[in-house]
Amino acid sequence: MAKVSKKEKKETKDAEKAASVDESVHGGKKGGKEAGIDKTAKAAKKAAVAATEEGLRGIVRLAGKDVRGGLRLKRALTHVRGIGHSLSGPVADILSRELSLSPDVKVGSFSDEQIEKIDAVLNSLHNYKDIPEYMLNRRKDKDSGKNLHIIMNDLEFANRQDVEGEKKMYTWKGYRHAYGQKVRGQKTRNTGRTGMSLGVLRKTILAAGAAAKAAEGGRGGGAGAPAAAASPAAAAAKPAAEKK
Repeated sequence: MAKVSKKEKKETKDAEKAASVDESVHGGKKGGKEAGIDKTAKAAKKAAVAATEEGLRGIVRLAGKDVRGGLRLKRALTHVRGIGHSLSGPVADILSRELSLSPDVKVGSFSDEQIEKIDAVLNSLHNYKDIPEYMLNRRKDKDSGKNLHIIMNDLEFANRQDVEGEKKMYTWKGYRHAYGQKVRGQKTRNTGRTGMSLGVLRKTILAAGAAAKAAEGGRGGGAGAPAAAASPAAAAAKPAAEKK
């Protein structure tokens, strides 16, 4: 192999630096004209997005929940109580199939009729086979015995009724709910303390008692000091009286 001189190495490095500078100035590997075309296309795209966003509503009421109009449909569904990240995907697919709504469309662009249709779908999710049974939040309901999926205020009311029912039957869960303790078998030695802790309270009581005893001892010592000082004088006066 032929040896490369220092001069040739330096020339190749200079050429590489010049090429990198040219790429950064002219938009990478593309020429100046192509980079200018890309910039104009991006600017036009931004202008189109801004024009479409001008007609968006700021707040949209989706299934009884106020949602920002700038959110996309799939993301906005997660703001509804009872629909999480896992369930928002299947629900968005149902809305796309039933109502021809893209999951990436912003909810502020929907009309009132479309929002009413979306609410109707969200309130009857258990009727669609796209959602598996294990994702429903009310399986084998106590009243109807059916697999249901409820959202928003209905979900909150049902949870409250379940807790009150456990309390009335005085089950172990109801007992724990009634006393404000953890229900699912968690440990409570270090965490989950509510109210005043017994250990801390006992230390406070013992410290207060010790302080009270110390104060009483100080008072007794002050009164007994003159008596202790007087006793030697009395002992010295007694022999003198006997001699007389």
